[in-house]
Amino acid sequence: MSSDARSDETPLAFEVQLKIRKPAADVFDAVVDPKKLGGYFLREGSGPLVAGTTVLWQFPEFEERYPVVVREVAAPERIVLEWGSAIAGDLDTRVVMTFVALDAANTMVKISESGWPHSPEGLKASHGNAGGWMHMMAAMKAYLEYGINLREGGAL
Repeated sequence: MSSDARSDETPLAFEVQLKIRKPAADVFDAVVDPKKLGGYFLREGSGPLVAGTTVLWQFPEFEERYPVVVREVAAPERIVLEWGSAIAGDLDTRVVMTFVALDAANTMVKISESGWPHSPEGLKASHGNAGGWMHMMAAMKAYLEYGINLREGGAL
């Protein structure tokens, strides 16, 4: 099997990261707590991120509520989620968020997502989500460091 053939079978994946000038526990909590998550990313979250549950996320741009399956929550270091791909009929994608304490006051947030097929649609969907997660982290940084909600008034 050639390396080209193998790469076509490997699902697409990406990782984005951003430093936030807050302790890891505070940054982690800003993702787990739906009220805080609603202060910079969601219109509404149905509940806290707890392993073994499914929550519904509603984004400012969409009327639909999206089910998010919470696979793992290891405070304050890691969250693993699965949710539907933007490609009809495809399997869910897996989101892994890690929170690395750089020191007592700074955290590196890394978000990876994987599971899209190697296709033009898969590539487009994965690029869209990479941008979405980068936007989420930038909005979280503004919210936690400066108390600003970048999503308000900007999405529609």
